[in-house]
Amino acid sequence: MCRHLGYLGPPRTLESLIFEGPHSLEVQSYAPRMTRGNLLNADGFGVGWFHRGRPVRFRRAQPIWTDRSFREISGAVTASCAVAAVRSATTAFPVEESCAQPFRTGAHLFSHNGRVEDFDQVEPKLRELAGDLAAVPDARAPVDSALLLAVAARHWAEGAALADGLAATVAAVTALAPGRYNLLAADGTALAATTWGDSLFVHAAPGRVLISSEPLDDAAWTPVPDRSLVVADRAGVQITPL
Repeated sequence: MCRHLGYLGPPRTLESLIFEGPHSLEVQSYAPRMTRGNLLNADGFGVGWFHRGRPVRFRRAQPIWTDRSFREISGAVTASCAVAAVRSATTAFPVEESCAQPFRTGAHLFSHNGRVEDFDQVEPKLRELAGDLAAVPDARAPVDSALLLAVAARHWAEGAALADGLAATVAAVTALAPGRYNLLAADGTALAATTWGDSLFVHAAPGRVLISSEPLDDAAWTPVPDRSLVVADRAGVQITPL
């Protein structure tokens, strides 16, 4: 159910990040190896990166392999910090661009790989946790992930660090509803991610790190245990239990 990745390191093209490798994010859109309950991630895609310190995005409500124009421009855009995702829409949520991730709030990029179980029943409580959605435009997208964004954004606005905001979000929403809560966020200088019900892997080298739902190639990737928090910056990677 959806796939995402995050990158931090020396500048590289979006093309190399998304399209290269035998199990690239593009390949995961039509031939994922580790998803549960779906065969395709063809209901949209997106990539966000940081330009002059601010997050910018490209999103579409179509399979990534059909967008030849994006493939072309991706080779001309470089990024040192990025988040990308391909989507498999949960039943009852529309296939439209506003639901494609990553989302954006302030100086952060955010992606959710998973679903909130019994969303109709817990939506009012999630809205209470989220607070004022007007402060987070992407939180008004018609999808469960948008309210998770709003909860994280509220923690960040109150001063929480990147990873602490994700951990607090998972703690709050899992107290309300079961589900799969693999979250991924970036602020331009660091990445943070959680595992809760789905796969995640890390590939780190001096000065760079990749976090991905599935390994992108046959290199040595470290699997992240379920219910863990990952924090990555240029100094290295830390994995701790949630």
